[in-house]
Amino acid sequence: MEGKQLRAASLSSFDEEMLTQSVFRRDRLWRYGPLVLWLVFISFASSSQFSAVNTSTVLRPLVLWFLPSLNESQLATVHFFLRKLGHFTEYAVLAYFSRRAFISSSRESLRRYWFQCSVLLIVVYALLDEFHQSFVPSRTASIYDSAIDVAGGITVLVIFKLLRPEPRARTA
Repeated sequence: MEGKQLRAASLSSFDEEMLTQSVFRRDRLWRYGPLVLWLVFISFASSSQFSAVNTSTVLRPLVLWFLPSLNESQLATVHFFLRKLGHFTEYAVLAYFSRRAFISSSRESLRRYWFQCSVLLIVVYALLDEFHQSFVPSRTASIYDSAIDVAGGITVLVIFKLLRPEPRARTA
């Protein structure tokens, strides 16, 4: 009888460990999944499908619907600014997802240095994004676009830093 109880206890311990690992994996996926998906989206947006020529087929009719009296020069200016706003916004969202992932990380260093890690991710990815665009024939790489990207990300991070208090350290 004692052997059955010992085996049942060890199976119970095994089940608890498997459940703990499963919860840990689910938490990690929930924490980092949106960040990784957004990085994939940024990479896709860096392809020829999001070139100025292709986005104008969507943005032009939309802008003319809201502002029908624009001439071609004004329309080109609005299109330019909307594309730059897109750069700013996509990296603002990246900042949000990186903060969300790092601030709740199981790693103490990521929780403590979430701001610096987020800035590093944003800067590196913005530069890699523009470097990638230099190889896409219908795209042009611009350090100014990287600067706009970084400005969008840092703006959101600074807002979080100023408006949200630092989370308390986890106690064991």
